[in-house]
Amino acid sequence: MIFSLEEIVHLLGLTLFEMWINLVALTIFTVLLAFKLDNNYFLESSGWWTVFSPLFVADGLNTYFCAIIFIRMHMEGMIKAAIFRAVWSLISLLLIFVFKYLLCKKLAGQSTLEYSEVMSPVFILLQLVAVRACHIH
Repeated sequence: MIFSLEEIVHLLGLTLFEMWINLVALTIFTVLLAFKLDNNYFLESSGWWTVFSPLFVADGLNTYFCAIIFIRMHMEGMIKAAIFRAVWSLISLLLIFVFKYLLCKKLAGQSTLEYSEVMSPVFILLQLVAVRACHIH
């Protein structure tokens, strides 16, 4: 079953603009990851933080965009919807950011966490998406 764009927007709580930001950041991350794993001279001396930097920038831009949406919805009088959207967006962005941060620390050798502990924010986010899917339909 393939989801339509409208279903994905409702399910994930992301706008099309946020999806494009994540897609561009993921593309740049993939190129940098290929260079890093290929032992390219450009990224050989730099660490994993350089490879993950496009994803962190995308998280910052999405947080800024969510703040703008919250302010505009609040000014238009949709206070309850604005608060619900802001809480959902901030929780999901926080969980994704924590996952990327822990994964980057683990790959850089700065953490002794197990991979199951690193993946725990993703598991929590999947549970929240499942609960949201039940509330939508």
